[in-house]
Amino acid sequence: MGPLRSVVLAGGGTGGHIYPLLAFADCLRRHDPGVRITCLGTPKGMENELIPPQGYDLRQIPAYQLPRSVNMNLVRTPGRMWTAARAAGKVIDEVRADAVVGFGGYVSVPAYLAAWRRELPMVIHEVNVPPGVANRLGMKFTKNIAVGFPHQPSQAESLRDATVVGVPLRRSIASLDRYALRNAARARFGLRPDLPVLFVAGGSSGARSINLAVSGAAKELARNGVQVLHVMGARNEPVPIPTDLPVPYVTLPYLSEMELGYAAADLMLARGGAMTVAEVAAIGLPTIFVPYPHSNQEQKRNALPVVEAGGGLLVDDAELTPDWLERAVIPLIRDPQRLYAMGAAASAYGRRDGDEALRSFVLQAVAR
Repeated sequence: MGPLRSVVLAGGGTGGHIYPLLAFADCLRRHDPGVRITCLGTPKGMENELIPPQGYDLRQIPAYQLPRSVNMNLVRTPGRMWTAARAAGKVIDEVRADAVVGFGGYVSVPAYLAAWRRELPMVIHEVNVPPGVANRLGMKFTKNIAVGFPHQPSQAESLRDATVVGVPLRRSIASLDRYALRNAARARFGLRPDLPVLFVAGGSSGARSINLAVSGAAKELARNGVQVLHVMGARNEPVPIPTDLPVPYVTLPYLSEMELGYAAADLMLARGGAMTVAEVAAIGLPTIFVPYPHSNQEQKRNALPVVEAGGGLLVDDAELTPDWLERAVIPLIRDPQRLYAMGAAASAYGRRDGDEALRSFVLQAVAR
């Protein structure tokens, strides 16, 4: 397999597309510091906040929301889609790309179309069931489909022949030793080293229902010696927390160094986004999953295999109340043996090498 000299990475809109893209870019650069990495994004996506600070070239192209159904008429008709594909093609030509790797989001579609027109090797990485609409469209142009989780090929016909590579994770998380970093992480947040910690985070934009339930349980949790590290979500209205608690309850709008939150925690309460599921499984952090309810249930499908493996619990958003949390969290977080068993089960399901496995898959696709 020859080296990749130049690769275009496409994925934007949400952290679920951007974080694996960045982890994969880091992996490519680790193996070959001279490889040219060019990322495609849109003017409005989160990629503008996340990609340039990591030192990668981000090129903006127009991208348009797609209808939910995918067919060839969708590709043939809209002139603006071809305008976007031409913009992507200009970037691909300029950097003389050897391959295009797409992670989903609307910006991926112009990249897929441009690569297809140039007969350029193209790889799609998908973490959800059913696949996102952009990746479903891209799958019409390539058989090089990689997925993040072992349950995906059996649950979606379009992923039946996909290769399971895992999810590329940031090195700070993939290499994390929770126990070695625990005391330092707790000190960083002003948490006590001797009491258990519940880590709460509802994804990149937070989750108001989770925030309300945990704040409502704050007094009872604290009375039972449970500390809370609570990432509210930068886009959410802050939820008031009682001030006279006997143990620390620390709130943050956003946490970029998630590995510190994971290291501080004995137990996590989270949504079921693919990145969260991949990260907590890889590092063996027992998690109570509260899947986002207003969707096609992909978060529930993400979390269920970890729960079935013994690595977590699942609760419907509608059932998440302060009373439920008190009954579920307090006995669990005060049972170190049960937490250890859950963590071991989670890490047996998870994997830390998704970036390396995807790189090998891409190199094989280019060689073919």
